[in-house]
Amino acid sequence: MRTPSFIEGQTNDVSEVTRLLLVLFKRFISKVSGERSSKKQTADTPEQTIERIRSGDEQARAELIAQYEPYILKVTSQFSKRYIDPVQDDEYSVALIAFNEAIDGFSSSAGRSFLGFAETVIRRRLIDYVRKEQRHTQSVPYSAFDMEDDEQTVTNPIETSQAQQQYSRDREKEERKQEILELSAKLQQFGIAFSDLVDQAPKHTDTRAMLFGIGRMATEARFYDSIMDKGRLPVTELAEQAGVSRKTIERNRKYIIALAVIHKGNYPYIQAYVQQTPPQAIKQHTAQEVKW
Repeated sequence: MRTPSFIEGQTNDVSEVTRLLLVLFKRFISKVSGERSSKKQTADTPEQTIERIRSGDEQARAELIAQYEPYILKVTSQFSKRYIDPVQDDEYSVALIAFNEAIDGFSSSAGRSFLGFAETVIRRRLIDYVRKEQRHTQSVPYSAFDMEDDEQTVTNPIETSQAQQQYSRDREKEERKQEILELSAKLQQFGIAFSDLVDQAPKHTDTRAMLFGIGRMATEARFYDSIMDKGRLPVTELAEQAGVSRKTIERNRKYIIALAVIHKGNYPYIQAYVQQTPPQAIKQHTAQEVKW
């Protein structure tokens, strides 16, 4: 079931903008570049991409999942016989996990395509999910837990508990949405949009680790005050402190500012997505060219 809008009376247009921001933010955090449909990736079949994954290219896994998000959503919606909201419906999360499982379990020697195999795995996991939900809701009638107080008012602790849990989940979803909207508004003050971050997100894990470290470094008062007061990144000072070239800082200016704002601001849900990268990640890249 779809949850209500986080602000009473919001229009459908605003809801669509919110959902778009959520999608863009997920892609930013998952570090999948907006240019993932490069010529090399376009030429690769799913089976070829899996061979890259087996060879140790974990970035190829993220690219494959991102590329086939529409396919995963289509299979999930067909199974559920209704529209599945990627942001709010648990079925989509189950399907994503199943698709990732299919990547690990696929064997080309079985004589079938990867997408056919993936669809089978997704449907099996969705069946397991539905059965599990049915066991929870149908094994014992809710009425068996009805209680009557001194005023003959009937209450059901199971239903009450479920209502409270659902309320907590709904509130958390709306808080996440609000948090992302607030971050979006904050970044716009620096001329940064989530779409910029998607386009500029580094593909390589080591480069990403280095930038995450620099982003945390930029929260130091001497750097962060310059960002907030002057609206600019102190490129020279930050490059010297991080031991990288000015070009590296300038090229990733928006990305670093966004990370600094996230680390420094009151964004607990978003901060939970940002992995804690060891400080030595910067040292390992000192005086090295950034890979893209």
